[in-house]
Order: sequence, then structure tokens, then C-alpha cells
Amino acid sequence: TPVVLVRTADDPDGPGTGTAREIVVGVDIHEACDRVLAFAFEEADRRACPLRAVHGWKLPPAYTYAPFADPDNEPDIARSVTHLLDDALLPWQHKFPDVAVNQTVFRGPAAERLVPASQGAQLVVIGRHLRRSPLGVHLGSIAHAVLHHAAAPVAVIAHD
Repeated sequence: TPVVLVRTADDPDGPGTGTAREIVVGVDIHEACDRVLAFAFEEADRRACPLRAVHGWKLPPAYTYAPFADPDNEPDIARSVTHLLDDALLPWQHKFPDVAVNQTVFRGPAAERLVPASQGAQLVVIGRHLRRSPLGVHLGSIAHAVLHHAAAPVAVIAHD
């Protein structure tokens, strides 16, 4: 079940309360994220507001350690990642044609963009990996950072 964290605000007209503000969704293109996208698109449609899909990526580990790796491949990798995000969003854009979707794809941790984007958002939607072990951490670093630092309410949805 989705869990939504809502902080009390000192300023009732502060971040997260406006009707024209967008919903921000963190998309992990390497996970089955249908639940996350379904929740985000449904909320954006219900609230009649735009949706911003955010995905952060990093160079493969081989680029860090291999002297033969070509750093000029970075634009090609960025294009590939953008296409993967397009593919993940396309079925949802067909299902919710009235929802305007903006994409932000960048190199770096997703939390670096999700937290600042929360300043102008009604809601931030993020996924959570299912961890079945009773021991250890049950939230990843991105979910942890967004939950602790986002200015808007945060919905956490378990990945499929």
C-alpha cells in the first residue's frame, strides 16, 4: 500500500499547497515501476496538474576503472537513458492523455533533483524496493533523502 508523508507547514500557502503546481515522480527505469507511475499519473489526472518525471543516471562502473573507456560516450548514454524513460512513460501518457508530462534526465543521484523539485510540487512520488529480510535497511538512499528533505508531501510506493 502507498504511504504518504505530509509535514505540517508554518506557511499555509507554502510549497505543496497550490493547485497549479506539478506532481514530481522519481522514475527508476531499471525497475518495474508500473505501480509508481500509475499512482503518479492518477494523482496528476485527478488534480488536473502537470507531471514531472525525474531520472538520475550514472556512468557504468567500467568508466571509472577502465583506462580505455571513452568519456565522449556520455551524450550517447544520456540519449539512451532518455529513450528508456520515454518508453516507460509512453503507455501511461496514452492512458492519461490530459496529463502534461515533462521529463528531467540528468547524470547524478536522483535525490539531487527530487528534493529541489519538491519546492514547487504538490506531491512527490517515489518508489521503494521490496526487501523481505527482517534485518537491515528497508529504504534506499534516494527514498531516505527525499523523505527527510522534501518540502512537499511524499508518496512512497513499493515497486512491483
